[in-house]
Amino acid sequence: METGRWVLVKSAVPVIGGSLAYMHDPLILMRQLYQRHGPVAPVAMAGPGPAAFILGPEACGAALQNGDKAFVNGWEALVGPFFHRGLMLLDGPEHKQHRRILQQAFTRERLAGYTAALHPAVMSELRGWQAAERFPAYTWLKRLTLNLATQIFMGGHRIADPLELDRVNRAFVDCVQAAGAILRVAVAGNKWHRATRGRATLERFLGAHLPAARAAGGDDLFSVLTRVEDEDGTRFGDADVVNHMIFLLMAAHETTTSTVSTAMYYLGRHPDWQDRVRAEAAALGPTPTVEQLSALPDLDMVIKECQRLVAPVPVVARRVVKDTEVAGRHLPAGTRAFVCQQLSHYLPELWTSPEAFDPERFAPQRCEDRSHRFAWAPFGGGVHKCLGMAFSNIEARTVLAQVLRRFRWSVPTHYAPPMSNVSLPYPRDGLPVALRPTAPTGGGRPTPA
Repeated sequence: METGRWVLVKSAVPVIGGSLAYMHDPLILMRQLYQRHGPVAPVAMAGPGPAAFILGPEACGAALQNGDKAFVNGWEALVGPFFHRGLMLLDGPEHKQHRRILQQAFTRERLAGYTAALHPAVMSELRGWQAAERFPAYTWLKRLTLNLATQIFMGGHRIADPLELDRVNRAFVDCVQAAGAILRVAVAGNKWHRATRGRATLERFLGAHLPAARAAGGDDLFSVLTRVEDEDGTRFGDADVVNHMIFLLMAAHETTTSTVSTAMYYLGRHPDWQDRVRAEAAALGPTPTVEQLSALPDLDMVIKECQRLVAPVPVVARRVVKDTEVAGRHLPAGTRAFVCQQLSHYLPELWTSPEAFDPERFAPQRCEDRSHRFAWAPFGGGVHKCLGMAFSNIEARTVLAQVLRRFRWSVPTHYAPPMSNVSLPYPRDGLPVALRPTAPTGGGRPTPA
């Protein structure tokens, strides 16, 4: 039985306010509310109007599928000023049209091109990793994925100034962290102020490089978004390209960092699984294709299990625009609804020993993820399901395969990272691991210590 979950705190906490309790430990709060109230639980959350948590696969599925069109985007109050008009923040016909255009940037052919560009970029980044007893894996992974975002999505070869890229990366971090701000007014030095400046930095940066991206006609996402169109020939204007780039870059690096850092933690605790997925990765050679990366059964099970334990998108924010009913419970218009798919990943009626790291629960002979359509929903669901999910998964597989080929690592038996849940979950201590180079494989030499 797995004894070390990502969150250190094990005991229940008094619900002294949903926002503070969520920051303390979201899973404990979800369990408390589910036990007390069932699938629709009133909760005191910072912000205007009533709020409710939607809990359990049936209720989450009803809200995400949104059959009576009662739910719309609820992210505006949390991150709207900083990811304005990103796909996640659009609704109705406008969302449908933008999604149709964006889908042309994530076809199988384009994913193959992005993946081919990922390998040399990841290998270059990993040259900076040095063996250490306390190597901060999350810190370095976040730096790696931010740099990949600017290189692969933005054609970084056209952007020569590393100081400018550092400012861009910092701006993304500030925008993401603002989601958990208690004071949602810009006061010099606070999170909201830093995010406001960060958004302005990103708009200036992307706006300045947009003409070059359009003229280049390249295969990076920035260039692709300037020319993709739907079946009616509709294209994005300059403002739409900038808005979608800011959101997609945030989503790409956050979800990939979450998945790979979770994998490094659990594989560090389970050397048998680390050896299994390393053997799969080594057998492919240094630059596997999308098809090869997608056909690794052990790696696939590990990634799915890590996304179950720490969902890249643990909660989806919605707003109720007309009176509706979920799981037999009335929700009045004006309610802020938080769809908590992370709880479903830990329900014992859906999963065997849900606290345990057990990738084989996803094996064909078990298929525990099929116990309910929404038993496993790490990227949400319905019409707003993450469009970049396929790319995020390929990027995670690429990064993890390259790390496995070059390094082995471990974490202490009883160590569990102290998690920050102010915005998306991440380990406050940087996830220290004991990192060592592997023995040379057929694909090349390991990174020297």
